[in-house]
Amino acid sequence: MVNIILASHGEFAEGILQSAQMIFGEQEQIVAATLMPNEGPDDLKAKLDEAVDSFGEDAEILFMVDLWGGTPFNQTNILYDHLGEKSAIVAGLNLPMLLEALGARMGMETAHELASHIISKEAIGIRVKPEELQPQEEVATETEDGQEQAVGSLEPGTVLGDGKIDYVLTRVDTRLLHGQVAINWNKATNPTRIIVVNDTISKDEMRKTLLQQAAPPGVRTNAIPIRKLVEINDDPRFGATRAMLLFDNPQDVLEAVEQGVDIKEVNLGSMAHATGKRMINKALSVDEEDVKTFKALEEHGVTFDVRILPGDSREDLDSLLRKEDLI
Repeated sequence: MVNIILASHGEFAEGILQSAQMIFGEQEQIVAATLMPNEGPDDLKAKLDEAVDSFGEDAEILFMVDLWGGTPFNQTNILYDHLGEKSAIVAGLNLPMLLEALGARMGMETAHELASHIISKEAIGIRVKPEELQPQEEVATETEDGQEQAVGSLEPGTVLGDGKIDYVLTRVDTRLLHGQVAINWNKATNPTRIIVVNDTISKDEMRKTLLQQAAPPGVRTNAIPIRKLVEINDDPRFGATRAMLLFDNPQDVLEAVEQGVDIKEVNLGSMAHATGKRMINKALSVDEEDVKTFKALEEHGVTFDVRILPGDSREDLDSLLRKEDLI
């Protein structure tokens, strides 16, 4: 895994690291070094030296700095000259850039590789309102022979892929689409479409718009009723789709499964506390109706993945319920 040092004028580096960890969870092998108003270049250099030493010899280090040509850049550049091929510098630090780096560094071995990756992805974090100022990008579905074609333009009965939607994640989360989903789970599952399945939200134009604005760039996002999910589940034109399904309660998942939607596993990420519900871990609050729903889903062959983030350890649902005397 590539080590990261954030360097900035003022407390920006520390603040952006805190923001990233709120979304991505606690991170190892990343350090923030700040140049405060009462400090000079030598003070920052000492902090950077300490950070480099903390990673040990032969560490791959990516420096992410706020401004090209500023003091943080100049001081990291001195270290870059010393470290050579084992380091790289990226300027223009922002939150989407940092989240991209955190998501990608686990699978990369060199700082150069990580720097090249985030520079190619960095611009996608820039969005604008009014939306007509945003450059438009065509979102298409890839056919078996590599040709791209929008699903809506295909004749009914057209078969893409194997004719079945690939459900890369089915998640129960009271908050539906938010940072942990749009960043962490999106990177872990790589969907081509995010589908919020909720009868109420599908009729609320404002909430649908907010969901679309929260979606990761390049991933088509829809809010649909359960009946519509049942329809597209059987539509072979969606056979090349990798779908992330988001529900805000397990009862809707059960209804979809009972109507034939091919869901094999449900990620239980967050169920908000309410009157009559009991917390079974830090994120899940359930009542007797929920427990019955879990049992019914198990009878349909559905398994459960209990964790908030992809990097978390899975918890066993039955063990959590037994601990609270719910089964």
